[in-house]
Amino acid sequence: MSDSTFFEVHDPVFSSYVLFNAPVKRLATGFDWAEGPVWFGDADCLLFSDIPNNRIVRWSVETGISTFRQPSNFANGHTRDRQGRLISCEHGGRRVTRTEFDGTITVLADSHDGKRLNSPNDVVVKGDGTVWFTDPHYGIGSNYEGHKGEQEQPCHVYRLDPETSDLRAVITSLECPNGLAFSSDESLLYVADTGTMFAENPTQHMRSFAVNADGSVTDNGIFYTVDVGVADGFRLDTDGNIWTSAGDGVHCISPSGRLLGKILVPEIVSNVCFGGRDRHQLFMTGTTSLYRVPLNCEGLATF
Repeated sequence: MSDSTFFEVHDPVFSSYVLFNAPVKRLATGFDWAEGPVWFGDADCLLFSDIPNNRIVRWSVETGISTFRQPSNFANGHTRDRQGRLISCEHGGRRVTRTEFDGTITVLADSHDGKRLNSPNDVVVKGDGTVWFTDPHYGIGSNYEGHKGEQEQPCHVYRLDPETSDLRAVITSLECPNGLAFSSDESLLYVADTGTMFAENPTQHMRSFAVNADGSVTDNGIFYTVDVGVADGFRLDTDGNIWTSAGDGVHCISPSGRLLGKILVPEIVSNVCFGGRDRHQLFMTGTTSLYRVPLNCEGLATF
């Protein structure tokens, strides 16, 4: 891929965000399905999942690639809570966990209404400390990314209050909710619905929900439809733009739902996060690789 083919401009605004002399760089490869990147600025490192190999991988400039945790219970998506602790979605345990500062693991949620969760996929933490996560069935459909098992729940988006252990299904209308993120003021929640992801005509849209004061949400409808592949994992910058994974790389979408441009990556991108100095680097997990590109914007802080 030459420098001229890293970016596809659909709106002049996109040119102000990308640096045409800063290439998309592959940092590491050899994974089977890389997912769930999360940046630890205090440790100057990135953690992400290599789901089929049942491990969480650590990357840093100084040491490159190393194993952070194995087995990882087939962990998928990650984030950090307001205290900086790692929050993880685990296919293998059908649960959401928190890694404490001493390394011990606390189970935050593994069931709802007396039935096991499916396979928690992606997770974000709101400013009030509540943990919001998606629970599609992808991790229990086979033994590749977890353990094949019976689906006991519909595929919902949940809100968990870790102080009270109150777990509520806040979105029950989606086929298979996947990635999710809040707007900067947390008045909106964006959720990707990927449905039967590998079907001939997969669900390809992202929906927007208004977040109400009582923790409930109101569906605002389809926010954006991906034209190649599906919108899987995504994050926002401080201007409110959404940077979402897609089949041809990463799509940059304005707060109004307009495609501004694309970062073209030679593999299907599963998820992204901002990191590095001033959160100006976009890390992208692809099918088998980890990529990075510097941008002329700042990622929205998540804790």
